[in-house]
Amino acid sequence: MTVGRRLLLATVCAVAVATVYVAQPVLAQIGRDLGVPEAALGWIVTAGQVGYLVGLAFLVPLGDMLDRRKLIAGHLLLAAVGMLLAAVAAQLWFLLAGLAVAGLFAVVVQTTVAFAADLSPVAERGRTLGIVTSGVITGILGARVLAGGLAGLWGWRSVYVALALLLVVLALLVLKLLPADPRSAHATYGGVLLSLVRLFRERLFLSRGLLAFFLFASFGTLWSGLALPLAAEPWHLSPAQIGLFGVAGLAGALGAARAGTWADAGHTNLVTGGALALLAVSWWASGQASWSLWLVVAGVLVLDFAVQAVHVSSQHVLTAAYAHRTSSVIGGYMLFYSLGSALGATATTAVYSAVGWAGSAILGAAFAVCGLVVWAVNQRVAARLRQDVPA
Repeated sequence: MTVGRRLLLATVCAVAVATVYVAQPVLAQIGRDLGVPEAALGWIVTAGQVGYLVGLAFLVPLGDMLDRRKLIAGHLLLAAVGMLLAAVAAQLWFLLAGLAVAGLFAVVVQTTVAFAADLSPVAERGRTLGIVTSGVITGILGARVLAGGLAGLWGWRSVYVALALLLVVLALLVLKLLPADPRSAHATYGGVLLSLVRLFRERLFLSRGLLAFFLFASFGTLWSGLALPLAAEPWHLSPAQIGLFGVAGLAGALGAARAGTWADAGHTNLVTGGALALLAVSWWASGQASWSLWLVVAGVLVLDFAVQAVHVSSQHVLTAAYAHRTSSVIGGYMLFYSLGSALGATATTAVYSAVGWAGSAILGAAFAVCGLVVWAVNQRVAARLRQDVPA
């Protein structure tokens, strides 16, 4: 696959996923403009995430039936419609509807990742996945910077207008620059959904799914809770200053793009185990937010490196093992990701309010250790199964 195609697919992932996360830095501004009470602001973020979860289950499997070039372009355009609805909303319910639509079709990310895996030669699949999925982390973390800058200049509505325009441009580029993806198999929608359900009974898929669950629970614990100790004593950082910590996370995540190359060389299990250990250790540094910002920066960098390394390795393993239904397997895998992220985001604020940031750090490390246990158990089971196979 050419560098240009990889960069286009990575950009599609970045912009699409940004539609789900871009509301977080401008919640207060939206609340003042629409008269939304503070207690209800959480629904603005939740709406997009609920739409995304539904899309993972019911839209991503379409990639195993339809031309993915056209499917990606269509989903990008429909996500743009959701962004435009949000941009013109005068009432909360209308805003939530627009964000839910955008979140529903933001699952174009997973269709794009699956398409990238299939377009790439087997020997370069890991490298391609490393580059393309780096777009996801770039979108999640970069959305905060983009939203803060645009909202400061032209208000929160400009954020959604800008994303809508980018989505339309990307849809046109996808149709122009990516190859057609004809589907020879006559799969039915019901059959594809049934195959997705059956995946949950397979050891490889389930183990990698559980890794994603604990991995992104740890990720969500950090990024949904870190602003709390940074805004409190003794730092009292502003939202703009807190947003700069996303740069450290972005650097760590982009550094892990090399994990795809390691996966191509056959080191996926070693990378997975090592990165999960790093993830657990990173929480010692992130947990020192009460007295050292530099340790927090180091912890953020290492955490995002570890998360991205495991994420790329898992997608490499799954797309290789299920090459005939990459869209379904990526969609199912990302269901674990979404549930883990939601758990981390919900738990960290509750723990912080009860025992402070030290408690959140212990929680995040515990999620990482759970992931490490899943990896170790799966390694032992796989070794035992290999011994039982007759020579």
